[in-house]
Amino acid sequence: MSTLHTVNKSPFERSSLKSCLDHVSAGDAVLLIEDGVVGARKGSQFAGALAAKNGACAIYALGPDLAARGMKASDLVDGVKVVDYAGFVDLAAEKSRVCAWL
Repeated sequence: MSTLHTVNKSPFERSSLKSCLDHVSAGDAVLLIEDGVVGARKGSQFAGALAAKNGACAIYALGPDLAARGMKASDLVDGVKVVDYAGFVDLAAEKSRVCAWL
């Protein structure tokens, strides 16, 4: 049973991203949305943790939320894929459940 994990809080304010990464399993997907996208920035203190999990699970960032924060795909840790809203829906439909990390 695979899960889509969504993280919407900045990892600089809450521990949601760290907790999520501690609990993901092979085949799961992590989608960073809203302020959660800032955790995927290259060189951030969370870059290593994201890179380490990227082989076991897929990691995504929501494109419109990146743009709203002045970020682009080239600002992200290698391997983080950018999706649009349709991609968000596809991920939710593909996985057997969705877990929101608040």
